[in-house]
Formats: sequence, structure tokens, C-alpha cells
Amino acid sequence: MSATATSGSERIAAAFASARADGRAAALMPYQMAGYPDLESSVRIGLRCAEAGADVIELGVPFSDPLADGPVIHAAGTAALRAGVRVHDALEVARALAARIPVVVMCYANPIVARGFERFADMLVDRGVSGLIVPDLPFEEAPAAVAACDERGLALVPLLAPTTPADRLAMISRRARGFIYVVGVTGTTGERGTLDARLPEVLARARASTKVPVAVGFGIGTPELAGAAAAAGADGVIVGSRLVRAAGESEDPAEAVGELVAAFAAALASTTLG
Repeated sequence: MSATATSGSERIAAAFASARADGRAAALMPYQMAGYPDLESSVRIGLRCAEAGADVIELGVPFSDPLADGPVIHAAGTAALRAGVRVHDALEVARALAARIPVVVMCYANPIVARGFERFADMLVDRGVSGLIVPDLPFEEAPAAVAACDERGLALVPLLAPTTPADRLAMISRRARGFIYVVGVTGTTGERGTLDARLPEVLARARASTKVPVAVGFGIGTPELAGAAAAAGADGVIVGSRLVRAAGESEDPAEAVGELVAAFAAALASTTLG
């Protein structure tokens, strides 16, 4: 299967370009857990995020051993699994959202390997998904996944950490698709009070090594931190735990998350870049 006329990678690139053209400091990329608080609500949340100023949605697939996720997202995934949400259900949420906004699916390696990279990539393309993040897929084991995604126009998005050595950072950045996901803190996902002091340096090195945008996630829980990440050089800002927490605490999850996304969007619109 070849890439479509408007491939997932192209759709992601267009979203980043649109954010820049609109004068925003960075693209806004909310994360949500598919099937949380329930399947219907997760669709409404994603659509509300698009209305409130999101440029790309990162959609998590519930998994039993989410090594990169902190307590809030871990608990959301556990709740979704207990409610019976499976990979197929999560991808149907992706289908509903992808008609409105570019969707990047975040899925751990086991469910993908169980189906095979090519079959899983076909499943994503069938639902209009633009990209894939596999947080526990080592760089050395990624070639088959890269090939399967490239053939279908999907962006396989790599992750970089503040602790990634310079030579490895350059190697990963050169092979990036869609965007590079820079982990803003050392540790798992979750709200933090500050960003890692090494972040500007990591962003600068990543941007020097790649042609795709560089986004920051993990630890961004306030609009102020989103603006700080953009000011540090991020082309995109990913917000997860704060939004997932709001979805679980509110009687109207979509509206609660939408209000937060609007606040993050406003902060990025008002951030001045040097």
C-alpha cells in the first residue's frame, strides 16, 4: 500500500505549519486516553479539543503495563481496560476524531507486535490516523516499523529524553517522521512545576539534526509551562496528565477539558519568541 495523496505525515506537517501561520508560538497537542472516562465521552473530548484550539490529538491506547505513564494516565488506562476497552475500540475513537483533526496514536509495543507492524499500520490507515508513537520501541528495533509506516504515509514519531547522549540524539533525529517527541522531564508522565533545565539544549540539538518539528511533552501541566516550552524552542507542546485528570474529575468531561485546552491555546498565542 502506498501513501495517500494527503498522507498522515503531510497532515501533521500541515498542522504545524498552520499553527505557525496563525502566529502561535507552538502547535498545541492534547493527549487523551481512548475510552476514558468512557468511549462516547472520549470522542466528545477529542472533538471539543479540536474546537478549543488543538492542532493535533495524541490518543493513548489502554495497556496493562504502561511503563512511560505516570499515575494519572496509568489509572485512566486501567479504568478503560476494566470497562472492556480494547485496541479495536480505541482505534474507532481515532476514526471518529481523525475526520476532524490529525490523530497520532500512542500504543505500547506488545499490541502492535502481536498483530504485526504491517497489519497494525493498515489498521491505522483505515481509520485515518496520521502517526504512531511507540514509547517502548528501541531505536535499534524500529526499522521494520519505520518501513511499514513509510509505505503507508504514517509518521512513526521517536522520543528523546534530556538524558539522551548527543550522538544517539542526532541518529534518532535524522530518522524522525512527523515530529520528534522530546520528553520534557526525567521520569514518567505527570504534572510538574518546572521543566528540565537541559530542555533548551536538547531542543536545539534535536532541531539541528532533523527537518521535522520538535514537540515537548511530559510534565506540562499549566499554560505557563506550555509557554515556557515554546519559548525554549519547542515547535509543539503536548499536554496530557492535566487534561486526563480533568476528564476524570468533572461531570462534563468534554467541557472541562475544552476549557483547559482553550487556556493552553491562549497561552501559546500570547507567548513571544525571541
